[in-house]
Amino acid sequence: MKEKIMIIGAAGQIGSELTVALREIYGSRRVFATDIKQASPEVMDGGPFQILDVMNDKMLIHFVIQNKITQIYHLAAVLSGNAEKFPTQAWRINMESLMNILEVARMVETVHRVFWPSSIAVFGPTTPHKNTPQLTVMEPTTVYGISKLAGERWCAYFNKKHDLDIRSIRYPGLISYKTEAGGGTTDYAVEVYFKANKNKRYECFISENTKMPFLFMPDAIDATIKLMQADRKYISIHSGYNIGGLTLAPIDFYHEIKRVIPEFEMTYKPDFREDIARTWPESIDGSTATKDWGFEVKYDLTAMTDIMFEEIRKKYGE
Repeated sequence: MKEKIMIIGAAGQIGSELTVALREIYGSRRVFATDIKQASPEVMDGGPFQILDVMNDKMLIHFVIQNKITQIYHLAAVLSGNAEKFPTQAWRINMESLMNILEVARMVETVHRVFWPSSIAVFGPTTPHKNTPQLTVMEPTTVYGISKLAGERWCAYFNKKHDLDIRSIRYPGLISYKTEAGGGTTDYAVEVYFKANKNKRYECFISENTKMPFLFMPDAIDATIKLMQADRKYISIHSGYNIGGLTLAPIDFYHEIKRVIPEFEMTYKPDFREDIARTWPESIDGSTATKDWGFEVKYDLTAMTDIMFEEIRKKYGE
C-alpha cells in the first residue's frame, strides 16, 4: 500500500519537523500538511498544505475521504501552561479533536493507522518520580495531563473495541531550534537558547534544580517514525509509550550554555509552571519502547547545545 499521510498541527513544534521528515520518506506529494494557521515556508511550499480546523468534523472527514488518507498524525493541542489559563477551552479542544479523529478512523476504510501524542503530564505527584515505570500510578493534577490521560484511555478503547491501530508516545519536554516556545511547562529549555543567543541572559520560570525529562527534537521525530513503521504485532502498549530521555534541570542548561557563551547569565523567577513541573517525573523508564520498536537516544546535552546555537545563528543570519 502506498501511504497517504495527513498531519494535523503541521505548523506546531513537532508537526513542522515531522512533516519534512515524512516527506523525505514517503514523497512530498503523499504527505498532506494541515493547520488552522499558516505554517513555515518549508512546510507550505514543500508539499500539499491546507488550512483545516480539526474541530470541524465534516471538513475533516471530507478531506480524509477526498485524499484517500491512510495514516493520520494528530498533533494539535493546547499545551500545559496555556491549558491552566483556559481550562474549559483546553479540555474541549484537546478531547473533541481527538474524538473527531478516532471517529473518522473508525468510519473511513482507507485509514489504517493513527498517531496521537501523549505526554509525561499524564503522571502526577503520586507517581514514582525516578525511573517512572511504563505501568504505574497516574493521577495528573493539570488540565493538560487530565486530557492526555483521558485520551490514552480512549485510544486503548478504540483499539480494543474497533480494532483501530492507534499509537502514542508520552513525550517529555521537546527541544527544537525550528519553532520557538509554545506555552508548555518545559518550554524554558527552548527559550533559554534563543534568549542566550540574543541577550546573553535569561530569567527562568522554573527553579534552578527542578529536574524533568527532555528530548532533542531529532530524537523525538526518529522515535515517532520508528513507532509508526513498526509491525503491529510488536506493539504491546495501546495507550502511550514511555520513552526515556535526558534528565535535566535549568542549572544544567546554564552550565552548558556558559561553555559556548561565557558571559551568559541566568536568573530564576518560578511561576505557576514550577508547581506543574514538580508533579512530573525526573526520569523515565523507556525500556518497553526500546524492546518493542527499538527506541534509543542519540543526542546528549552537549551535542544538542552545539546544534541549537549553530542553527539559531543560521536562522538569524549571524
